[in-house]
Amino acid sequence: MYKIAIVPGDGIGKEVMSATLEVLDGLNLDLKYEYGEAGDECFKKNGVALLDETINIIRNSDACLFGAAGETAADVIVKLRQIMNLFVNLRPIKSYPGTDSLFNDLDFIIVRENTEGMYVGKEEYIEEGAIAKRIITREASERICNFAFKYARDNNKKKVTAVHKANVLKKTDGLFKKVFYEVANEYPDIETEDYYVDATAMYFLTRPQSFDVIVTTNLFGDILSDEGAGLVGGLGLTPSGNIGKSNALFEPVHGSAPDIAGKCLANPTAMLLSAVMMLKYLNEQKSAKLLNDAIYNVLNEGKCLTPDMGANSSTMEMAKEIKNKLLEKS
Repeated sequence: MYKIAIVPGDGIGKEVMSATLEVLDGLNLDLKYEYGEAGDECFKKNGVALLDETINIIRNSDACLFGAAGETAADVIVKLRQIMNLFVNLRPIKSYPGTDSLFNDLDFIIVRENTEGMYVGKEEYIEEGAIAKRIITREASERICNFAFKYARDNNKKKVTAVHKANVLKKTDGLFKKVFYEVANEYPDIETEDYYVDATAMYFLTRPQSFDVIVTTNLFGDILSDEGAGLVGGLGLTPSGNIGKSNALFEPVHGSAPDIAGKCLANPTAMLLSAVMMLKYLNEQKSAKLLNDAIYNVLNEGKCLTPDMGANSSTMEMAKEIKNKLLEKS
């Protein structure tokens, strides 16, 4: 049995979560769900966006599925990453059929350091304006680079690319680049390279097929991840994972989309692919493949899709079609 923390959050987070749980019901797995509150509605109800009770539920789970947070996202997701030391943000950039993917042959992943950089929140006003502190440590750089190389080795990826701006940020990104190549020496079977972040942004548009695994700092990883999502059809198709030493949280990268919330129009694909990532994390590889194949088949057929993908099915109708494909193969 697996204890799974379920935090639907706000807006369409609730809808895509319900759809995902409907599909997971089609797998032969013993999943016990425990629900937690977080997000805008939680703030209105309780005066805080993230309850201590929810933190404890996530901390004591085998994994967490998170839906979406609205205006309080920084007080929820960023806080969870930091207090639970979820130091890895994984963002697969993969082409699926039946989508607006700009390329049909993409399959790489961004490994983003998740706890420091510009997102430590150390800002202050000064007489001339405002100032923010960027923190890059050797420990966090070694940890994220080691994860990237191990991920490459475990997933038959041949190359790891470090992304930085060491020509300008000579001390912080200079350290990150130095540590990257130190760690690379421990993985002689993996090819290495590094690029400036601006060049990488261009390469995403001109030759994204050249990437296998990208490892980078927090802010650069955030920006490149959304650019990568644009390559493969948008945020509604892009999952993510936040992973630490003993906890993990998986979530779609889209927001709460209040403009369509409650209309049953939300695309559940990103949430479902986040569940695939969760199953892989739990080492349920067979179930992960079954779910991924079912999603792929429904996208490929193109008949039972949500309006953003050119059809007219509701969120739950698409989910039930994916579940039917799942049951056919189970």
